[in-house]
Amino acid sequence: MKKTRGRVTLPSEQNFLNETKELMERWGADAIRDSDGTKLDDEIKQLDAKIYTTYFVARGHNEFAEKHMEECQQLYLMSQFNTALTDTLEIEFMKGYFEEQLRPDYLHDPKKYWEVIDRTTGKVVDPSDWKVNEEADRVVITKAVPWHEYTVSFLVFAVWDPTQMYNHITNNWGDKPHDIPFDVRQPHSNEYMKNYLTQWLKDNPDTDVVRFTTFFYHFTLVFNNLGKEKFVDWFGYGASVSVAALDAFEKEKGYRLRPEDIVDQGYYNTSFRVPSPAFLDYMDFVQKFVAEEAKKLVDIVHESGKEAMMFLGDNWIGTEPYGKHFEKIGLDAVVGSVGGGATIRMIADIPHVRYTEGRFLPYFFPDTFYEGNNPVIEANENWLTARRAILRNPVDRIGYGGYLSLAYKFPDFVSYIEKVTDEFREIYETIKEVKPYSGLKVAILNSWGGLRTWQTHMVAHALWYKQIYSYLGVLEALSGASVDVTFISFDDVIRDGVPEDVDVIINAGDAGTAFSGGVQWKNEKLVTAIRSWIYNGGGFIGIGEPTAYQHEGHYFQLATALGVDKELGFSLSTDKYFVTPVKEHFISADISEYDFGEGMKNIYALTEETEIIEYSDGEVHLSSHPFGKGRTVYIAGLPYSEENTRLLMRAMYYAAHKEEEFLKWHASNVYCEVHAYPAIQKMAIINNSMQEQKTIVYDGEGNGKEVILAPSEIRWEAILHEG
Repeated sequence: MKKTRGRVTLPSEQNFLNETKELMERWGADAIRDSDGTKLDDEIKQLDAKIYTTYFVARGHNEFAEKHMEECQQLYLMSQFNTALTDTLEIEFMKGYFEEQLRPDYLHDPKKYWEVIDRTTGKVVDPSDWKVNEEADRVVITKAVPWHEYTVSFLVFAVWDPTQMYNHITNNWGDKPHDIPFDVRQPHSNEYMKNYLTQWLKDNPDTDVVRFTTFFYHFTLVFNNLGKEKFVDWFGYGASVSVAALDAFEKEKGYRLRPEDIVDQGYYNTSFRVPSPAFLDYMDFVQKFVAEEAKKLVDIVHESGKEAMMFLGDNWIGTEPYGKHFEKIGLDAVVGSVGGGATIRMIADIPHVRYTEGRFLPYFFPDTFYEGNNPVIEANENWLTARRAILRNPVDRIGYGGYLSLAYKFPDFVSYIEKVTDEFREIYETIKEVKPYSGLKVAILNSWGGLRTWQTHMVAHALWYKQIYSYLGVLEALSGASVDVTFISFDDVIRDGVPEDVDVIINAGDAGTAFSGGVQWKNEKLVTAIRSWIYNGGGFIGIGEPTAYQHEGHYFQLATALGVDKELGFSLSTDKYFVTPVKEHFISADISEYDFGEGMKNIYALTEETEIIEYSDGEVHLSSHPFGKGRTVYIAGLPYSEENTRLLMRAMYYAAHKEEEFLKWHASNVYCEVHAYPAIQKMAIINNSMQEQKTIVYDGEGNGKEVILAPSEIRWEAILHEG
């Protein structure tokens, strides 16, 4: 592979000049960045590279914040559930929260901005029937109903930035001052953020790229009384709430939000909740404000002749890169952390920026770079899962973070990253702006639609959870598959129907969640639009508990189309005779062993027309069913693996009635894939494993030839015809 240079960002630190120069040369880096806990010295800043500098807008300015504590950021929180034993109930509403992070807001009238709710009835308790004891941080209810449960929804000031707090506690920073987050919706804070940035740009002439980390509002991260994470939602808007925001919302939208619109019974509107109209209005309100204010900072950066980059993390709330207001910010770039293929696509597909950048793993931290460990293993896994997505749509740059001096101590790792950076540049220079071959157009259907493109089923960004890995596998599989992927919402379908170019719709998730749809499936327009679309030739794949909402004799509202339903006990008196699997099926042709992850219990076939593909433990886990001219497929769960990626691909082609096209630009071995680029007459054959693989590679006309690929190999070949 020819040695190239560029499109790589290198972390560096003080007193590491010569080693930095060496790794710049070996990795072909053309940009240098600081990291948490590191600074770049003047000599490093003079190297032939762009200089990225991390910039915090609304934290790390304690000299200002301490003078304006009334402008601290705020949150609505909910107390624990408290059972009334008599008609008087005293609630210690701060119980379970970390008082070094949060302080109750007594500056604004609790009777106006707080809410006490009888959770047994759902009724709001009249403010005249409760009072606040500020000295003890307690609410006393004077007309409680014995044996009813009550909660208090209350406002707090956030006096410690949660990211700095996490690092502070984890790394035992001792007496280091706590970063106080301030709210740029407030007048002094708003003026300060602009003036400070203007001066900072003058004081940092060597900075080429201002890396905003990020703008104003942190994703919701609240700690418990032990200083450990209590509630973390990477999509949470909790820290954007304030008295000023509530008042401005009422003026702009024409109605007032309740505290319950934010605390949401203690679920805080996580992305798994079907969003209420009020919360969607609030999100739009915050996004509009963030875009307007962030644009002012970006304009200041541009006026200084520098670039503005946003980190997709920390204080990213309100930016929503796939939302309607994002374009107005005018950013040059977005950078985000890469956990795999889905996160690559989440970053690479972002519109309205000049370039995107992925921060790859591992970070150069002591938890990975220690004696006896081999960081090459994690780096290889990270690269292989990301590479297949890069071959669909590459980010414009890659980079790493942490302490370069740590990575430098591992020569095998340094050599491996040298290969990765060259391979990335080769891919990028070959296929950027070239449309890859796609055999199908696939739509992911959920409550969020395009707003949360490539972001379904995430909790704390891309962390593993028992309840979601069986669904996250769908996104990971699709991220590097030879299909076009779009994200549509139930509201989109109700309003406009199914887009004409869609071949297959996927609805995946647990019942009641925003991803399955919950009560949305009671909507007559939604159900009839999807049924009609399938009946007239569309393909539909349901995973987990698709279309689930108990209504009029069905749990799956598309049960008749799917050919399966879930037994809740209501129909145990009805005998179920359809239990025999088919001997073979197109969908399962490449599968040696099934893995449905957590799976789904008690799924049964409705009619003899249901083609049961996998049946065990007295239940269906994989099936297909004709419905008019269309086809449906049911899958109990789909964790990410090479075999499950193949299973999903076959299911999509089968649902779309396109089985005869399946062998176009295809590799027979599930560990290998083919990405074709007819416009440039090239194709990439890739080995997604760390072992040698033998495969039959099929061209665009279905002609096959045997290929042997080395571990992790990518092989470029010319296309002799377009197929």
